[in-house]
Amino acid sequence: MNVDKLSKRLETVVSYIDKGMSIADIGSDHAYLPCYAVKKGIVSRAIAGEVVEGPYQSARKQVASVGLNDIIDVRKGNGLAVIEAGEVDAIVIAGMGGTLITDILEAGKEKLQGVKRLILQPNIAADVIRNWLVRNGWQLVDEEILEEDGKFYEVLVAERGEVTPSYSVKELMLGPFILKKKNEAFYYKWQQEIEQWEHILQELNKAEQNEKVHYKKESLLNVINMVKGELK
Repeated sequence: MNVDKLSKRLETVVSYIDKGMSIADIGSDHAYLPCYAVKKGIVSRAIAGEVVEGPYQSARKQVASVGLNDIIDVRKGNGLAVIEAGEVDAIVIAGMGGTLITDILEAGKEKLQGVKRLILQPNIAADVIRNWLVRNGWQLVDEEILEEDGKFYEVLVAERGEVTPSYSVKELMLGPFILKKKNEAFYYKWQQEIEQWEHILQELNKAEQNEKVHYKKESLLNVINMVKGELK
């Protein structure tokens, strides 16, 4: 992966950036994504944010090496602390856990003023992000699930909504837009999840049976049956 060729995961993330947008890539690592987006003529300008010194220096060197210092501003700071309110059109946060992504958004709420779009790619716990979006006045406008190198990734795209839809437990867990698309990656991911859950269920059946274990088994069975219903 480099500034001319991103991974399938990051190419998918970039595909949701509208041409001409200014972006902040939070946790930018080597700044591959903003460099790629600028070189392709997709974004007008970008901020690459990184909290760790090593990746921050790597991002600075990368941006300088491709001569984009005048368009991409590499900044060191924690989460959304690297931007000012109203400074960018879209925020990209990719390659982290869903809980960490929501922590970043929650801690930097005041920086989201003027932001038109959030493009979020959690490695796990996408449902946590969906719950946060619903609670904070953001409306999902698209989603995608993909597989790369044996791992599954979800991309969530949200915009400010006057009326935030009320999603079911199933939609929050599996994704309302992903449920409509149901591509190959969707089936593979959730079949693997079901297999893991059924293994846990077997272990619970071996455990000493009490009220707590019974509750766990019942809850897990409900989830398994719900997801199985979408794989038919």
